[in-house]
Amino acid sequence: MTSTLMDLSSNTFDGEYREPIAPARLARIPKAYTTRFVAKSIEQDASGYHLVSGPQIKPQAGDVVIARVLEIGKHTRLESPVSRRQLLFPGQEIMVAYGNRYAPDQFLAFVPESLEPCHLIAAGGIAGEVKEMHASIDAATSIEPIGLLEDEHGIVNLSRFAPLSVDAPSVAAANAVGSARPRVIAVMGTSMNSGKSTTLGCLVNGLTNAGLNVAAGKSTGTGAGNDPNLFHDAGATRVVDFTDFGYPTTFLLDYETVRGLLSSMIQELSAAVDGTAPDVVVIEIADGVYQGETSRLLADPVYASLVDTTLFSAADALGAVAGLDVLQRSNVNVAAVSGLVTASPLASAEAQGVLPVPLVGTYDLCDADVAMGILDSLAERS
Repeated sequence: MTSTLMDLSSNTFDGEYREPIAPARLARIPKAYTTRFVAKSIEQDASGYHLVSGPQIKPQAGDVVIARVLEIGKHTRLESPVSRRQLLFPGQEIMVAYGNRYAPDQFLAFVPESLEPCHLIAAGGIAGEVKEMHASIDAATSIEPIGLLEDEHGIVNLSRFAPLSVDAPSVAAANAVGSARPRVIAVMGTSMNSGKSTTLGCLVNGLTNAGLNVAAGKSTGTGAGNDPNLFHDAGATRVVDFTDFGYPTTFLLDYETVRGLLSSMIQELSAAVDGTAPDVVVIEIADGVYQGETSRLLADPVYASLVDTTLFSAADALGAVAGLDVLQRSNVNVAAVSGLVTASPLASAEAQGVLPVPLVGTYDLCDADVAMGILDSLAERS
C-alpha cells in the first residue's frame, strides 16, 4: 500500500479504513522494546495518530501495529521500551512491530499477507504468523491486529524513527572515516542458545578489566533488549544493534542490507564518543553458521576485510569441531572456541583433544589476561 495519506478526515478510502486513535488511549497502550523510538515520540506527543485497517492492507516488516491479545501462549510478557517485562492479559491492547523470525529453538514465522489474527513471536515485540515451531515449547501467544499506526507522514515504520541508518552514517561515524580503525572481533556460534551473547559479554568484561575501551554490537537476530543490556553491564562504553537501524529482525532482509548493517555498525561503533575512540569493537552475529544470512556473510570477502578475528561459540564438542571446520574453509580467522561446551568438563576435554585452536571457558574470558590473549593472537598473526 502507498504510505501517502489521502484525507485523514475520511473513514474509508479504496478498501482502507482509517480512524483516529485518542491520545489517552495510545499513551496507555503497553509498548514493546522494538517500538521504543516510536514510543518516545508518542510520549512527547500522542496526538494526530490514526489506525488503518481493511482487507487491502498488507503489512510490511517494521510496520507498527496496535493489536489485541487473544490467548496467552509461549510469551506471557512483553518487553517494554526500557526492558521491563510487562505481564500480558487477554483482551489487552499492545503496540508491537511486524517482522519475520528464524529461531530454531522457538519459531519460524513470517509477516502475514493481511491484518489477520497472528502471533506474538518474540517477547521483544514482534508480530508474525507462525509456520513451524520447536516441539518442546508452548504455542505462540495469539493476537488480533486492530490496525497499523499512522501519522501525518503515513504508516509508522520503525525505520523512520530509528536513530541510525545503513545508508547514512551518523556525524560521528562519518567523521571517523580515515582514522585508524580499532580491532574488530566477531562472535558467532553453532546455533541459537550456544552461548554467543554470554561469550561476547564475558570478552567485553575481560577487555574492560584490562583497561581497554570496548564498544559492542549485534548485527543480526531478533529484536530484544537482553543482549544489549548484557553488553552494557559487561562494561561496553557504547552498544548498538540492528534495531537502532530500524529493523525489528534481520531474517529475510535482502543480503545487501545485512552486509551493510555489519559494515555500518562497525563504522558506527568505531567512532569516538566524547573524544575517545574504542580500542576494540566486538560484534555478535546471531544464530548458526548454516543460517542463510550468516552463511553468506562468512563467504563474503567483505567479512574478512571488516573482522580481524572470530570467537566461535559451540554447544558441544562435535559442534565445536564441525563449526570450526566450516569457518576455516571460509578462510575465517578463529582465535578460540568457547560457549556452552565449556560448561561441561567432559565435553571440554573431548573438544580440546581434537580442536586445533584454544578452547576457552566462557567465564574465563572475564579475566583480563585471558581476554588480552585473544588480542595477542591477532598480534602474532599480523
